[in-house]
Amino acid sequence: MFKKILIANRGEIAMRVIRTCKEMGIKTVAVYSTADADSLHVRFADEAVCIGPAPSTDSYLKMANIIAAAEITNADAIHPGYGFLSENAKFSKICEEHEIKFIGASADMIEKMGDKATAKATMKAAGVPTIPGSEGILDSYEETETLADEMGYPVMLKATAGGGGKGMRAVWKKEDLKKAWDSARQEAGAAFGNDGMYMEKLIEEPRHIEIQVVGDSNGRACHLSERDCSVQRRHQKLTEETPSPFMTDELREKMGAAAVKAAEFIKYEGAGTVEFLVDKHRNFYFMEMNTRIQVEHPITEQVVDYDLIREQILVAAGVPISGKNYYPQLHSIECRINAEDPFKDFRPSPGKITTLHIPGGHGVRVDTHVYSGYSIPPNYDSMIAKLITTAQTREEAINKMKRALDEFIIEGISTTVPFHRQLMDHPDYIAGNYTTKFMEDFEMQELSKE
Repeated sequence: MFKKILIANRGEIAMRVIRTCKEMGIKTVAVYSTADADSLHVRFADEAVCIGPAPSTDSYLKMANIIAAAEITNADAIHPGYGFLSENAKFSKICEEHEIKFIGASADMIEKMGDKATAKATMKAAGVPTIPGSEGILDSYEETETLADEMGYPVMLKATAGGGGKGMRAVWKKEDLKKAWDSARQEAGAAFGNDGMYMEKLIEEPRHIEIQVVGDSNGRACHLSERDCSVQRRHQKLTEETPSPFMTDELREKMGAAAVKAAEFIKYEGAGTVEFLVDKHRNFYFMEMNTRIQVEHPITEQVVDYDLIREQILVAAGVPISGKNYYPQLHSIECRINAEDPFKDFRPSPGKITTLHIPGGHGVRVDTHVYSGYSIPPNYDSMIAKLITTAQTREEAINKMKRALDEFIIEGISTTVPFHRQLMDHPDYIAGNYTTKFMEDFEMQELSKE
């Protein structure tokens, strides 16, 4: 087992990893930028190393500084969390070259699954259902136009190196294709340094449902059932739940089997997520695979009583998995609490938290790195907490979430707490009747923030 793990991340996920390491008797090293000097992960780790100034390009994305921090503290493993370098093949390879265990996918695995066009081709070879579309990257606009005519509209253009909705365009009619092609390529090139595009048939009334998987070094994998992540804004998830209110036992078995098949086909090692789009007829199609821990992993932990961070560490140390699949025994919902103003189109709201009261009680979990007096820097993602409620039924979990949101007091900044409170009262959400288009029609009620 590892003696010391460096956490190459910040915020709540850094705290999350530190907690499990302490329970396992493993020493921890926090790395931090100058903007995060007062962050909780710095205080709670056994050691802490400053790796650069506030911009992530000069700190949390600076591979040489992170490797140097690992070497001077004698860390024998690095946990990348999510975001930043968690799906960076080069960083995984550098860790291997320096004989530091990267607690995540290998460079080869990340390259296979990180490029969406390659991942789709791999999944087709594995026999996993994929969305009809281009075979790899499109060579020209002319090829794109011809393929769109063959498939029929609507179609979806996607950047092969994409993420966070960048480089994606839905095209409903032929006259709009050229403009969408040009703007998507320009956006992808600026965001990722890669303007490669591919195209898929647009799935109507889609739900975004993902399957959590874990694979070991022996090539064996298991799944831990699904999470429904369909409530999104600009392709960014806002809330997630498990089990999905759209799921049937038959569909869960089929999707779980497909996800395990995908993981075992590529001999995947570690915790990962196979993401699917599911249409209104419950046909499901592979979308992408995330080769890291997900933001929303706690709801899976809550319904199957399973520490995914601990399992990541054990698998990385060579411990085989049990091989059995896990199914939800309870219902769990997660609301992402962001420093954003939902009354002003979710505008970022960094600043100092003057008052903080975190909800508690049976079935309430809060993963966070903030405290009263903490100043949220403007340099990073706006998520400041994850509020998770768990109960015997979906109705009970929603009612528990309402109560917990009413208790969650954060003053000094604007947050998405009022949005989530209104979401929990929305009749379509209560009925489980939502798709990835849900937020297009959602309007904040005309209420004062108080």
